[in-house]
Amino acid sequence: MTVYFIGAGPGDPELITVKGQRLIRQCPVIIYAGSLVPAAVLEGHRAATLINSAELHLEQIISAIRTAHAKGQDVARVHSGDPSLYGAIGEQIRCLRELGIDYQIIPGVTATAASAALLGCELTLPGVAQTVILTRYGDRSPMPAGEQLADLARHGSTLAIHLGVKHLPRIVAELLPHYGPDCPIAVIHRASWPDQDWVQGTLQDIVERASAKDFRRTALILVGHVLGDAPFSDSALYRAGHAHLYRPGN
Repeated sequence: MTVYFIGAGPGDPELITVKGQRLIRQCPVIIYAGSLVPAAVLEGHRAATLINSAELHLEQIISAIRTAHAKGQDVARVHSGDPSLYGAIGEQIRCLRELGIDYQIIPGVTATAASAALLGCELTLPGVAQTVILTRYGDRSPMPAGEQLADLARHGSTLAIHLGVKHLPRIVAELLPHYGPDCPIAVIHRASWPDQDWVQGTLQDIVERASAKDFRRTALILVGHVLGDAPFSDSALYRAGHAHLYRPGN
């Protein structure tokens, strides 16, 4: 018996891995995050037991897994996006290890990747940014030492900020000293869902632009000069005259 932590992707039911879809369709027990995973992701399943974890606390989730374990039934534990990023699987894994229950993590497409696709941009451009920092805004749950937004902003890298849209004015205030008022920023709401929406601007005007959209949750904030028209060099990989393993020099 195995518990499969499956990344369902950002919302579009076609943005799930073949392996994740196969496991959902063959596991006799499915525990899914109903508030974030669209019903279409579960289409074709033959599970006898279907449980919406949005209504449960951790102990109830583990209890359901223990019941499945006693029956020798594999469990598809379906999370949104990629389960290793803000998926709250760490505490579940800790419990499974204590109980001696096997598990596997099946990666999924992240909201960051879906947002970049929606904006039609690359998040790592030569000479502009070669680092992407995925973080969240610390409000009720504080960030660890050294991971405050201002600490991360000093790098000038591309930032993907989760769980912060309600605090956009505060986020902008913390970023301005490091990125400058002309730095591009985008707020993407429910990327890849049928009702996806977004707004783009600069740190100088994004608060006003975003207020008209009234995004309250399930939104990602992308910040960085890669989102604008900053000049950048061609990558070395496809540059004529650049030799590598598959294109050796003469």
